Parts: sequence; structure tokens; C-alpha cells
Amino acid sequence: MAEAPERRAPVKPGRQAPVPGSERDHENRERRAPVKPGRQAPVPGSERDHENRELVERFWETLYRRDYEGVGAFFAPDGEYTDVPSPADDVARGPEQIAARLRLGFERLSGISHDIRLIVAEGDTVITEHGEHWEWPTGEKVTLPFVSVQQIREGKIVRWWDYWDMATLMNAAPAWWVEHIMQGYR
Repeated sequence: MAEAPERRAPVKPGRQAPVPGSERDHENRERRAPVKPGRQAPVPGSERDHENRELVERFWETLYRRDYEGVGAFFAPDGEYTDVPSPADDVARGPEQIAARLRLGFERLSGISHDIRLIVAEGDTVITEHGEHWEWPTGEKVTLPFVSVQQIREGKIVRWWDYWDMATLMNAAPAWWVEHIMQGYR
């Protein structure tokens, strides 16, 4: 049986693809995966990847128990958290602000849980694709698809950016809850 040829990305008209193993191919690979000076490129499946993934898994368990101070303890003193759909200057900084922001959004819910679809850990970054299930005491419910990006330094989260759709939440949330969160956490 003949071996299938290696599939390669199409080449733009007028350009020639580099020959695998050639100097040009090597230069292209270096450009695609730059490593900052003084940093070591992450090795897929390294011990650091596993440690960071486990840290984020513990973080999620703590969050959905609604242990806000416990969640804050996962963050470095200069750690940041934001919901990307919110205004650009709406970033909680430090464990106390992060705990306060989460408390504001979750404390009046009658239920909150999530289902993890995927966790990818590489080096200092952990990405989680998950669905959060929100329930209000007045009967409204919604499932919010999320992608959460967390960066870790020396065993602490330094950056947590949540990507989700604001309209999905606002179309489901009761007016009293929206008024509550508009008061802010600071």
C-alpha cells in the first residue's frame, strides 16, 4: 500500500513553499514560535503544564462553591480579572477586588455551576472552554458559553480574561439583578 503524501498548506500564487528541512523552512518555524529572551519554550505535556492545569481546576472548584476569598487567594497581588464584553476600564485588580466583583455577580443567584468542555495548558497559559449555568431565585435560567484565558506566574494567577456574549446574559437576566450589578463592586 502506498504511503499518503504529507499534506501542506496551500502556497499563495507566485510564492514557492520551502522545502522541508531547508534553511528557509527552519527560518519559518523559528518565526512562528518566538521565545522571549531568557524564557524557555514550553514542552508540551511538561510538569509545569500539568501543575498549571491542576491549579486552574482547583480554581474552578473553589469558584463554583462560591468561596470568593478562596478564589482571591489564587491571584497574585497584581492579578487582574475582567469580562471582555464589559468596558475596557472595568478590570478588577488584586485578590480583594476580584473577590468583590465575583460576589457582586454571583451572590444573588440561586444557582451557579459549569460544565468544562476543554482545558488546554501550555506554559504559563491555561484556556478553559466551558458553559456556565446561571439560575435566579425568580425562575430565570441561562447557559453562558465561555472561554476563559488565565496566565500564571509562580503558582498564582496574574491574568484572567473571560470571553462570552453579553447579549446572551442580558436577554435572560431579570431587571432587578441588572440594577444590582450596575451598582458596581468598588
